Amino acid sequence: MLSGKKILVGVTGSIAAYKTAALIRLLIKEGTEVRVVMTPLAKEFITPLTLATLAKNPVLVDFWNPVNGDWNSHVDLGIWADAYLIAPASANTMAKMAAGIADNLLLTTYLSARCPVFVAPAMDLDMLNHPATRKNIEILKSYGNIILEPATGELASGLVGKGRMEEPEKLVAALKNHLAAPLKKKIFPKLKGKTVLVTAGPTYEPLDAVRFIGNYSSGKMGFAIAERLAECGAHVKLVSGPVSLKPVHHLIEFYPVKTAQEMLAICLDCFSHADGAILSAAVADYRPKSPVAHKIKRTPGNLIVELVPNPDIAAELGKIKQLNQFLAGFALETDHEIANAQQKMKKKNFDFIVLNSLQDKGSGFNSETNKITILGKNNKKIQFELKSKQEAALDIIHYLEQILR
Repeated sequence: MLSGKKILVGVTGSIAAYKTAALIRLLIKEGTEVRVVMTPLAKEFITPLTLATLAKNPVLVDFWNPVNGDWNSHVDLGIWADAYLIAPASANTMAKMAAGIADNLLLTTYLSARCPVFVAPAMDLDMLNHPATRKNIEILKSYGNIILEPATGELASGLVGKGRMEEPEKLVAALKNHLAAPLKKKIFPKLKGKTVLVTAGPTYEPLDAVRFIGNYSSGKMGFAIAERLAECGAHVKLVSGPVSLKPVHHLIEFYPVKTAQEMLAICLDCFSHADGAILSAAVADYRPKSPVAHKIKRTPGNLIVELVPNPDIAAELGKIKQLNQFLAGFALETDHEIANAQQKMKKKNFDFIVLNSLQDKGSGFNSETNKITILGKNNKKIQFELKSKQEAALDIIHYLEQILR
């Protein structure tokens, strides 16, 4: 999907600049043409020679060539690129981008870019969480920039938290997701006119007025499935827990919820009028038995919270599923993956189940990619390579069409 694309990579002054070498190598393997622009400070972290060798193009840092006086045109760069990926993006550079400051070639190119701009922040967790940085990120989003959220892990400071530049493989997958050509609506004709229930995201189970029990699900997989179904002409009932995503297709009817009990109520109503359902939400298995309306104050000693089981949405829909309906779900496993997923498929009365293993790098919550295995009846098993979640959604929908009567 990236072959032949022209990708401009911007590098700022961050220790994460060492990852940009791997990023450029991956982009070249995808068949893209890569050009690199760096801030002067970025040269202190990785040399232009290294990146120029990998990109097979000269690296630009200054407004002009000091040897012959040639002008490095930020206007030409902005017109040339199909996508501008700033990775890593420091807090300083993002602040300047938000304010429209243009004191180096990378920033003037940003202000001249006519293509989609992708920003991969990298900084210490306290810098990322500072109100000024959060405000600047929201400003950049409002301008239409695509923020590729940093990962959580050990940081250069020695602290552990969110702030690591996302891994190069995931950045490339994000480019694929956004630059992929639109799907043809009739690519899966059996789905046209069908009504499909899709669940996505986490559930938040309240503990008190400000705290909850939840998980890291971003909803990206479920939203990708919903969008692809709608592009095939299906009418989608999308029920999602709290996420930052919003559906864009006119054939998607959106039901935002918070708790598992709220999700169950809407799912029962929607499923009774649907041709089937794909359940990708990460529903909390338990909830606090007695949530309180006020904030629980710190007191000496331990806080004991009694948890009670949440309703099993998949099992409830499996009980009422009719012969002319289909039902599919997801299994996120850490061990004995196939056996556990097959057991879940039988217990929930699924027609097929999509297995994610946390052992697979690039899978799991809050990533741009997924590596899935589809398990069907009669021990049918289809394994797929690591792909973007949009591509994985297509694989799931293709399997669904094959089993529709």
